[in-house]
Amino acid sequence: MSTQYDVVVIGGGPAGTAVASGLKAKGKNVLIVESDLWGGTCPNRGCDPKKILLSAVEAKVAAQNLQHTGLTGVPDVDWPALMAHKRGYTDKINDGTLAGLKGQAIDTLHGEAFFQADGQLTVDGTVIATNDVVIATGQRPAILPVTGHEYFKTSTDFLDLDTMPKRVTFVGGGYVGFELATIANAAGADVHLIHHNDRPLKEFDQTMVQALMANLTDAGVKFDLDQDLQSITQEADGLHLKTATGFELVTDLVICSAGRVPNDDHLGLAHVGVQFGRHGIAVNDHLQTTNPHIYAVGDVSDTPIPKLTPVAGFEARYVVGQLTQPGAPIDYPVIPTQVYAAPKLAQVGLSAAEATAQPDRYVVNDLDMTTWFTYYRFSAKQALAKVVVDQTTGQAVGATVLSDLADEMINYLTLLIEQRLTVADLQRLVLAYPTPASDLQYLY
Repeated sequence: MSTQYDVVVIGGGPAGTAVASGLKAKGKNVLIVESDLWGGTCPNRGCDPKKILLSAVEAKVAAQNLQHTGLTGVPDVDWPALMAHKRGYTDKINDGTLAGLKGQAIDTLHGEAFFQADGQLTVDGTVIATNDVVIATGQRPAILPVTGHEYFKTSTDFLDLDTMPKRVTFVGGGYVGFELATIANAAGADVHLIHHNDRPLKEFDQTMVQALMANLTDAGVKFDLDQDLQSITQEADGLHLKTATGFELVTDLVICSAGRVPNDDHLGLAHVGVQFGRHGIAVNDHLQTTNPHIYAVGDVSDTPIPKLTPVAGFEARYVVGQLTQPGAPIDYPVIPTQVYAAPKLAQVGLSAAEATAQPDRYVVNDLDMTTWFTYYRFSAKQALAKVVVDQTTGQAVGATVLSDLADEMINYLTLLIEQRLTVADLQRLVLAYPTPASDLQYLY
């Protein structure tokens, strides 16, 4: 194996593999380095396995909604069988990803990359020389520094549980907490979600978050808000959690779901003049770090863009272009974000709160779609939407959706916003009916 490369990519997840494949196709001599599982977080221990587990939740909720309107009996979640189904997918990711890279004749190394000096790094002692480097090392679950923090488990552990404990507690009310609490509750656990203030999912519309929490509360999830966890102790009857206000809870499993931290603290970045902090590696609008020969893409970079797998892919394609034919600054499209709970919560573009602050320009259509045919047909418990329309152009510029179909609807709305379509534009199309897409003209 050569030790001199045009580009070294650090991180074998969605961003890193996309960069390596793209550069190899452009004729670059590339090495990709991974210290853990090939394929990265998303397919191994993130979005993909979570969505597999969620499939059972969706089926159970659908059956619950149709009780006495076409179905009798609600299925139980068979956790070991569901986990086996998940592992049937995830167990193949590492070897499959590595085989795919080797099939493209991309050099690979498994080990810890560490910068020694400009143009030089080591991978577990092997010295590598390179012209440019792309860092795509992602993030890892944060662990709160409370007394007894060693008792915390993470989303990684939850997504590979052999059995579901009777009592499960999540500490942190972000995406991960809500999604995994939804799964654990549907699987029969007694679920608590502890959050340090009264505003979980703070990036989302407040009224929609409250509606989601009401749905989850009805399903059995218990929310303990304004509770700042102080300690975890192991006792005979389980793990004892105590907060600053004196609130106490006994549980069998406690998951720290209080965000994620960038994997940027073990690379020797100070040796090559790369600035980084708790939000990740600083980059400019060309995704270059403070060292112009080193780029950072995906979750490890400090950008205001949501940390999502498709964003990592978008940035990877951009950096491939920059390293082969440098051009304009990166220009992001509108990016949807969502919470895979029950129901699902999704948003894109301008928020209702931002629009309300500019009433002369924007109007917010606040819609209760629960009785619309799309949702009535499967007895949906609730379906809500807020759509922001620019009054001067008639174009949708933002949306928030809460429903069992929110993940599908948000993609339609993203296309409408990105393509700047008006109601008149939509009505020039004939879409299959009755479907969620045929509802779009009524959202403006």
